Amino acid sequence: MPFESAALLDQVDGVLPDVVALRRRIHRHPELGLQLPHTQQAVLDALADLPLTVRKGEALTSVVADLEGGRGAGPTILLRGDMDALPMPEDTGVEFASEVDGTMHACGHDAHTAMLAGAARVLSAQRDGFAGTVRFMFQPGEEGFHGARFMIDEGVLDDPHVDAVFGLHVTPNAPSGVVSSRGGAIMAAPDVLAIRVRGKGGHASSPYLANDPMPVAAEIVTALQVFATRRIDTFDPVVITITKIRAGTTNNVIPEDVVMEGTLRSVSERSRRLALDGIARIVSHVAAAHEMDATFEHVEGYPVTINDRQFVRFTEAVTKRLLGEQAYLEMPAPVMGAEDFSYLLQKRPGAFAFLGVCPPNHKPTDAHACHSNRMMIDESALRSGVGMYCATALAFLDGDAQVRG
Repeated sequence: MPFESAALLDQVDGVLPDVVALRRRIHRHPELGLQLPHTQQAVLDALADLPLTVRKGEALTSVVADLEGGRGAGPTILLRGDMDALPMPEDTGVEFASEVDGTMHACGHDAHTAMLAGAARVLSAQRDGFAGTVRFMFQPGEEGFHGARFMIDEGVLDDPHVDAVFGLHVTPNAPSGVVSSRGGAIMAAPDVLAIRVRGKGGHASSPYLANDPMPVAAEIVTALQVFATRRIDTFDPVVITITKIRAGTTNNVIPEDVVMEGTLRSVSERSRRLALDGIARIVSHVAAAHEMDATFEHVEGYPVTINDRQFVRFTEAVTKRLLGEQAYLEMPAPVMGAEDFSYLLQKRPGAFAFLGVCPPNHKPTDAHACHSNRMMIDESALRSGVGMYCATALAFLDGDAQVRG
């Protein structure tokens, strides 16, 4: 491989204070969705003095920065960092906690953005040593807003043609500095579920004069759990979770209807279709058995995130070369979270991997997970993330990965 591990990590150490400072700046001012003006400006400031060709998004506040190698034409690899936060409070107590009420970087996107900016600085110092292009993709709108799809529409995979893609996601529930991934499906497709059961309202003391939709809704919830474990292949699983039930106005009135919302997670199109068909059938037939009407609607979320198996083996080799033999863990199964990096992997070969950032004095099993109001990270692990972005790009451009889009 074209990099010397100790020398590369020494360079990463040189930028690590800036990486931590950028992460904290972004953490203090979290933003939601596709429009992240403060975060975009923070990225532009971090890249301002580097030899990059930078362009901003049109439909969203993205940043795309290209670094051309000094040795001429060659392949292009895209490195991605997402930038948006979550609509939730922060209760970490850190000195750089969110200053925006009800908004928090609880999924580590502040760290992803900072690591990618740090990698841009390290690789810029090495540009005379490689041929080809490194594209840095700073993406808004990962948390349900399909930001990656918008950036694809705006040409992030073209001009020059991107040959491979690589992304990292921090997780406090893995040992700090350890990289984990797997070939094939690594994250699920998330679909939003909406169910409405319509009965007949009435007085709570006389349910026989009404037609109470509450127990029917409860029966549907139970039936869905049985269906998921008895009608779907254990080795091609789904998760069906009802997360919200809304009905009624007071304690002595039977409501006319019950509205439920939830999520379906699946790791293949086959199980996804089986589950959607089964949910529709259960909702309709359980309601009909009680002489009620029911509707089921769903909104399809991101595709299944599917890694290129050959590129995962390449990622494993890069990790072990850079961080040591014990620094890579093969994931035995996908996780049921979702990622819009899946859109990139539908178009180009590549890999998505997790970086352990378990906080000091915590066990990975006890650390507050992503999307927790108390989620924190070990900032020293950002060193490994910056190093992985750099080493992956250098090794790929040198031809070590025989993967081309």
